[in-house]
Amino acid sequence: MPAVTPVLALIIFVAGAVAGSLGALLGLGGGIFLVPFLNLGLSFPMTAAAAISLTTVIATSSSVSAGRAGKHLINMRLGMLLEVATAGGSLLGGVTAQMLAQSTLQKLFGVSSAIVAVIMLSRLQRRNVILDPSADPGVLGGRYYEEESAATVTYRVKRLPVALVASFIAGNLSSLLGIGGGFIKVPVLNAWCGVPMRAAAATSAFMIGVTATAGAVIYYGQGQLIPALAAAGVLGVQLGSWGGMRYGQRASAKWLKALMAVVLFVISAMMFTRGLM
Repeated sequence: MPAVTPVLALIIFVAGAVAGSLGALLGLGGGIFLVPFLNLGLSFPMTAAAAISLTTVIATSSSVSAGRAGKHLINMRLGMLLEVATAGGSLLGGVTAQMLAQSTLQKLFGVSSAIVAVIMLSRLQRRNVILDPSADPGVLGGRYYEEESAATVTYRVKRLPVALVASFIAGNLSSLLGIGGGFIKVPVLNAWCGVPMRAAAATSAFMIGVTATAGAVIYYGQGQLIPALAAAGVLGVQLGSWGGMRYGQRASAKWLKALMAVVLFVISAMMFTRGLM
């Protein structure tokens, strides 16, 4: 692992800004971008990269949740329900991460990213909305104003058991790999549970802060977290999240899905290849 220097802190600050921007835009938390950079680019062990990344994910979640709360994009009822399953998976992942080889974690990261990318590409044309804005969204559904179409979007939540299972898996992978779990939650909520892309991203961003906290506490207790570098990453993420939120309000849902898929494919190839070396 490289020595802690001001230059390294600056590099992580810039990387955090980029990761925070993409994370806020797509509801992923930024960890899925920051972990490969720390591990592949700066030669951090996967556990140390995960510890720093989870800390920045908490910051991303706080920024995005505060910025989107007033727009009714965050589905609080759904988020809190799914977080019960997610937190359980996160605690389990934080413990088992120390038992797995780094190459195993890298390959797991690569495979998971590729699967989610395929799901997103297969659903580019799908808009999970109820056409009548006055329709009843149900107990877990929601309604929000979409700036892109200048219309009110109403949706129902479908296949709740699928969302609960996916949330447990997302929580487990979150702690194992140092990511927010949004790269699983967002596609599943959007593709199979009827939640529009913007609402799925905002709700995921709200949830990943709780998920990441559970994992970060375990890594901190194990001495894996480097506070100075984590602080640099958090500051960068806060800056990047602000820019990502502003652009995300105007970007089309189809474009956001395509961007997520492309980024995930690239990261998947990089991480899986490194795991084979």
